[in-house]
Amino acid sequence: MAKRHTDTPPGAPSQRQLRVAEEVRHALAAIFERGDFRDPELANARITVTEVRASPDLRHMTAFISGLGKDVPPEQFLALKRAHAFLRGQVAKNVRLKFAPELHFQPDSALDYAMKIDQLMRQPQVVRDLSKEDDRTGG
Repeated sequence: MAKRHTDTPPGAPSQRQLRVAEEVRHALAAIFERGDFRDPELANARITVTEVRASPDLRHMTAFISGLGKDVPPEQFLALKRAHAFLRGQVAKNVRLKFAPELHFQPDSALDYAMKIDQLMRQPQVVRDLSKEDDRTGG
């Protein structure tokens, strides 16, 4: 049997995983935008789905979420767990897959991390060290 050539590094998501995860992200975003939840914790929630990562078999999806400009409160994470079956059913209706994926929710800390790195990069000792590096490299 011939080995399939791929440009994807080992452990990296396949094109199919990326495509399906993006479809799930769009489906979840639309559900949160409509806000038609019975749970009062989710009815008026302002949740943004920043990224979805799919397992290789597409049976598990991890959705990274954030509030609009703030962290998602713990009560809303609990409400998401309670609404799991509803959300899974809605995703299954909107994304054609052989199996409805299990949904897992994680807070998206990428913006917080980026702000922390930016703050570190602005510290006087870091700026000094970077300017010394630029002088040595001629940049």
